[in-house]
Amino acid sequence: MSQLFSPLKLRELTIPNRIFVSPMCQYSSPDGKPNNWHLVHLGTRAVGGAGLVITEAAAINHEGRISQDDLGIWSNDHAEAFTSSIDFIKDQGSIAGIQLAHAGRKASVEAPWMGGKPLTASQRGWQPLAPSSIPFAPGHPVPRAASADELDKINQQFAEATRRSLQAGFQVVELHAAHGYLLHQFLSPLSNCRKDKFGGSLENRMRFPLQVAKTVRENWPRNLPMFVRISATDWVEGGWDMEQSVEFCHQLKELGVDLVDCSSGGLVPDAVIPVGPNFQTTFATEIKKKMGISTGTVGLITEPAQAEHIIATGLADAVLLGRELLRNPYWPLHAAQELGFEYPWPVQYERAKP
Repeated sequence: MSQLFSPLKLRELTIPNRIFVSPMCQYSSPDGKPNNWHLVHLGTRAVGGAGLVITEAAAINHEGRISQDDLGIWSNDHAEAFTSSIDFIKDQGSIAGIQLAHAGRKASVEAPWMGGKPLTASQRGWQPLAPSSIPFAPGHPVPRAASADELDKINQQFAEATRRSLQAGFQVVELHAAHGYLLHQFLSPLSNCRKDKFGGSLENRMRFPLQVAKTVRENWPRNLPMFVRISATDWVEGGWDMEQSVEFCHQLKELGVDLVDCSSGGLVPDAVIPVGPNFQTTFATEIKKKMGISTGTVGLITEPAQAEHIIATGLADAVLLGRELLRNPYWPLHAAQELGFEYPWPVQYERAKP
């Protein structure tokens, strides 16, 4: 029995295997709504055998988009537009999940293939919002420091986006608190220099992200799981680090979060990150052991034996694949064969099964 292909039960939801599609921005939603690209992109990974298919970051309001063409769920029309993709994912036996996000100071930029530069006013750019008026990098606009009233409104928008996600048919919701976006910006002392109750001490810097996590959990059904993606470290001295992440995850567990999706980096452009196979797995392992919470690991997981080892030895409870599933959407089907596990292929494709 392959442990990678064993089911994972979280609350009352059973995910058929431990291979999750990591959220990957497509920058292909001109009106913020999913379209045929998303139906094929997400649906193909479900056909390929992934147990959980998570959308790219879905912005909870216009200002929270990374680019002009980011996915969003800030209206009922947006929620309805997800229906065909969700139905198709479920028809393949996979679970559909959504990642809710606000880009904070990293908003209002071009798509990566357009250069990723900040948008100008003539390009319909907008002033980003952040914990403090500290730009992401030289040449990026100075963000507007969010007022307490604006934070209350954003918190409410996360609540509305959560309810719309359920309305759309998603069964897993993930809160994006990683990669230098708004909630991560509040956590790190490198981007949060506030003097009010949302800045300074660790308790204060965690206050708004935990408030949002609490809001999402309260607006999500008790029988369905909630994830949070974190950057376990900024990879910069004096920034957010593993010790603080452990405490943050302790608080998340108390709020009812079911799985911590462990990534890293993204807050500052010049961090030196020791990228390599399994380079983030130790974060998932430590949080799992210290907090007794389920964890997922992501980052350069490319080989079936590598993924199997992570699950079989208890280093994490799930593996999230990104680029490898872009290269090969059918990686799970081939991984099962390599591991000697009989995993069903779509009947339409059985003639191609080796």
